[in-house]
This record gives sequence, structure tokens and C-alpha cells, in this order.
Amino acid sequence: MNSQHALAIVIPALDEEGIIGRVVAEMAAAVPATFAARVIVVDNGSTDRTAAEAGAAGATVVTEPNRGYGRACLAGLVAAAGAELIVFADGDGSDDPVGLSSLLAPLLAGTADLVVGVRVAERRERGAMTIQQRAGNVVASQLIGRLYGTPVSDLGPFRAIRRDHLLALGMTDMTYGWSTEMLVKSLRFGYRYREVPVGYRRRGAGYSKVGGNLGAGLKAGGAIFATALRHAAWPVPSTTQRLEDGG
Repeated sequence: MNSQHALAIVIPALDEEGIIGRVVAEMAAAVPATFAARVIVVDNGSTDRTAAEAGAAGATVVTEPNRGYGRACLAGLVAAAGAELIVFADGDGSDDPVGLSSLLAPLLAGTADLVVGVRVAERRERGAMTIQQRAGNVVASQLIGRLYGTPVSDLGPFRAIRRDHLLALGMTDMTYGWSTEMLVKSLRFGYRYREVPVGYRRRGAGYSKVGGNLGAGLKAGGAIFATALRHAAWPVPSTTQRLEDGG
């Protein structure tokens, strides 16, 4: 009898030619033996060979032409039907796959419902995050901690959650606020939140769509803060409704 857990690693990608193949291969190689895993790359309107390189590396490629980080994550979530657990990772090579086992361990042990990889300074490559990224991340994390009564250290993209729990959250943000919405709704739901330290690397190719662009960075920051504030008053579904939704 197959005792492996079904895992889907969802990687939203936009114009990541030259690195996405390596990301797919590294993530697949890092999957613990107790998992049967699929790597799903969501091509979010790329104008280069991102989709072709991802497919050649063994990923299942999903096309979501309407751009938006949240929209790409949702497309990956839908494509991951049948998976028990979902891991989200960026397609630029910055998320160190060595941390994959640490992300999954609390979920397997039944001690957490949402696990977020914290990009601790001692495991972060020099130059991997700009000063404005680090400052904005600290402010946003502290705001969420105060609003929701749970200490939050990082809003990192490398994270793991049960697929049915994520579906029960009824995610709506289709842009930069997706990760924040996942976190704050999980806290409102009463999901057990856990942080684990992970490595963080300089992106492998091209330029950062957020950190390398001041306008995009400000837009992303605004979306994060707006999402954190908006969902502070989000009406939490009843236990019965959560069970019906798969939570």
C-alpha cells in the first residue's frame, strides 16, 4: 500500500527563462522520500521560454495569461487537485530548496497548519533582499502581529499548507496581497501558525519584478498593508461551514 503523502509544489513564474529549469529540478530533488510530488509551474503571461524550460525540466505547466501573483497561485492551487499538501515557491531561484523538508515537517507532525519560511539574516545571501524590501517586510510583519495577536517575523513566499485548509480560506486577492491574505485569514481561522528558518539566495537570472522596481515595490507594499487591514474584520465562517468547505 502506498503510504506517501501527495504534495504539489506550485511555482508562479513570469519571464524566468534561464533559471526556471534549475528551480524545477532542485525542488524536485529536495522532496523527501515520504512524498509523491508534482512540481507545477504557472506561466503567468511570460514573453520568453519560461514555459518550455519548465516543461523540459519535468514540471506540469499551467498557463494563466492574466497577470497577477495571486491569480497565478490560484491557478496552481486548482491544478493541484488530489494533492494533500501545497508548497508555494518563487520561480527566480531565490527560495533555497534545502528548506523544503523543514517546511513540511510540522504539517506531517500535526503541530502546524500553515508553515512559513523565515529568511533569517544568517542564512540569507548578501544582496538577496534590498534595504527597502527588508524594511517593508519588518514593518508589515509587525503590523500583522499587532493586529492579529500572533508574532510574525517574515512574509516569505516559501510556505506550506494543507490544500483543503487553503481552499477553505476562500482566497480573493489576485495580486501581491495573496500571501498576506493567506497568512491573516489563517490566523483569523485559528490555524496553527509556525515559522521555520530557511535560506534565501540572490535571484538566479533577470531582474526582480518587485525588489528591482521602485514603482512595483510601492504597489506591492500598498497591497500588503491594505490586505492586512482589510481582513482584520473578516467574518470567520462557523465551524460547520468550515467543515463543509473542507477546513
